[in-house]
Amino acid sequence: MNARVLSELVAAELVKLGLEANRAAERGQRHTRWCPRQPGFGTRSYAGGRSVYVVQTKMQGRLRTVTLCDVRLITITKARAIARRVLLRAQVGDNPACTRTERRAVPLFRRFLDEYWNAVSPSWKSSTLQSNRHYRRHLERAFPRAYLDQIGSGDVQRWFAKITEAAGPAAANRAFELLRALFVKAEEWGILPESASPCRGITRNKLRKHECRLSAIELEHFGVTLVNAEANHPMAVAAIRLIALTGCRKSEILNLTWNEVRGRRLLLTDGKTGPRTVWLGRAGEAILTKLKPHPALDEVFWHNDQPLSVSRLDQVYRSCRDAAGLGHVRMHDLRHSFASYAASMSETLPMIARLMGHASTAMTSRYAHLDDADVLEVCERIGEVISKAVGEWREG
Repeated sequence: MNARVLSELVAAELVKLGLEANRAAERGQRHTRWCPRQPGFGTRSYAGGRSVYVVQTKMQGRLRTVTLCDVRLITITKARAIARRVLLRAQVGDNPACTRTERRAVPLFRRFLDEYWNAVSPSWKSSTLQSNRHYRRHLERAFPRAYLDQIGSGDVQRWFAKITEAAGPAAANRAFELLRALFVKAEEWGILPESASPCRGITRNKLRKHECRLSAIELEHFGVTLVNAEANHPMAVAAIRLIALTGCRKSEILNLTWNEVRGRRLLLTDGKTGPRTVWLGRAGEAILTKLKPHPALDEVFWHNDQPLSVSRLDQVYRSCRDAAGLGHVRMHDLRHSFASYAASMSETLPMIARLMGHASTAMTSRYAHLDDADVLEVCERIGEVISKAVGEWREG
């Protein structure tokens, strides 16, 4: 250690008080009065009338003296306390320059985001990659100029609240999961110590459950609007009908290729939960039979010599939905209705899970709810049985 290190120790202590270390050396006669209460600390006065606090210690066999600050900036009590800490740190070999070097060994958040992305994204499915690209933009502006180990739970909580307000609770949850996975990898790769993730203890936004099963009358009204739109949008209408008849996800139908169509089966190679088989009823089979394949495209559904886009499908769906007076119904509710009708027909959860392509029946139970009419019908049947057994119900 040398005088430069001692100066760094002084500067580090002064920063805590919002002061800058005095770097200018004053020439001329000087007199130093050393403090008997704190060896190595004193007040140095110059001929020009200026006085400063100084600290002195032996380093590498030589006596080193460094100026703290002007005596007018802080009291002698505070200066003495600073000198005591500086001397103790010098004795144990503390070196601020080394500390900064160690800190810089941990990458900036923005740089690590690129490293994480390049290492992990090749293993994602194309749909996952596309989705995560959308939410990555919230991370790119999250912690500018911050090193990975400088980000605390408070920083993440403030960022999460900001994204929730700007993009909505669902989008904030997705962005947060991406951030959480990033810090998990930082721990696995040894960049951060175990359990150092600032995402720990932060609760995701609670989302309002959207449960909507279309009634038979609503399906009939929706079907009429599809018939009216079929002449102008044949491919989009066919795709919407196939979603309703199979319970498939929108992405599974849009990405469907003719190689995956095998009679009354769809052998999906890139479903959300992996490859799966979708069985077609005769109505679904008839839809595909009527479609005309594009000579240069593998996709089943297309428009203007291009695969049918999500935006166009959504546009046609919203137009038909609104015309049917079903403005509250999402396209995903067609899939939801498929599962709910299966449940109302007393199909088992394992059967519905297979129809829907769920990895477990836990997810299936969310879809397979019964509407009020089903519950009322069951209540009526139970009431009839009980009333026959115990006689008519009378008040009092």
